[in-house]
Amino acid sequence: MTRTLLLFTLLCASILPSLAQDGKTRIIVIGAHPDDPDDEFGGTAVLLSQMGYAVKFLAVTNGDAGHHKMQGRALAERRYAETQEVARRLGVTYDVLDNHDGMLMPTLEVRLQIIRKIREWNADVVVAPRPNDYHPDHRYTGVLVQDAAYMVAVPNIAYDVPPLRKNPVFLYSQDGFQRPNPFRPDIAIDITSTFEKKISALDAHVSQFYEWMPWIDHYENEVPAGKEDRFKWLLKRYDEPIKPEVRASLIKWYGADKATKAKHAEAFEICEYGAQPSEAEIRKLFPILAK
Repeated sequence: MTRTLLLFTLLCASILPSLAQDGKTRIIVIGAHPDDPDDEFGGTAVLLSQMGYAVKFLAVTNGDAGHHKMQGRALAERRYAETQEVARRLGVTYDVLDNHDGMLMPTLEVRLQIIRKIREWNADVVVAPRPNDYHPDHRYTGVLVQDAAYMVAVPNIAYDVPPLRKNPVFLYSQDGFQRPNPFRPDIAIDITSTFEKKISALDAHVSQFYEWMPWIDHYENEVPAGKEDRFKWLLKRYDEPIKPEVRASLIKWYGADKATKAKHAEAFEICEYGAQPSEAEIRKLFPILAK
């Protein structure tokens, strides 16, 4: 080991214990693109940040292909600026890896990037998409996080960052895909009180929610011109009913009375590759799950 690498390793070793001793539950939400973590976890992030949790969003690609008029470095810089505005609005930390949008592959290099990020954050919980999705970047992000799930504790892998002394709980974010198997809402969080905050995060991604996605999905003529009108439009667009299976999960965690009053929720499936928490441990990780 070179002297420089040794010094870096010692520095990392001094940082991770300090994170562990700060008393905070630490969560990292990993998405393929700058805006995916917001959609997966935005409402829950606000709830937990308000409780003193440390929440990091991580985009695995820089988003440099997600637009019909911009591209390359200029687009990547614009999208990074949008993530930092989201961080300000939600009270989270937001990192973006410099991998090309639309070209992500489940390589060893990217897996090591993710292992390092999880370790550096000293994560108790890792949230990521399932590895079945219409978009290859989403699928491969799911694969990459699964491949990192065991390796975050292996000292001889990515040895420049100390391994975790625990295996985090790995959660899948909600999706509607049915094959090879449908999403299972093991945990459901009532985000009714923070739903508008979540939409304010999406609103910060102007390049995506008001430009790119309306263009690629052919509804650009629906987008209002004014800032306030756009926000109201986005709020209405995402105001969808809670699915029956998610409602059933809410009832389990909150009780029927509170669950039936919930208007918006975020749901998660426990990945079998990480720590397997009991119901009591889940309630300890997420004290907001109170009946």
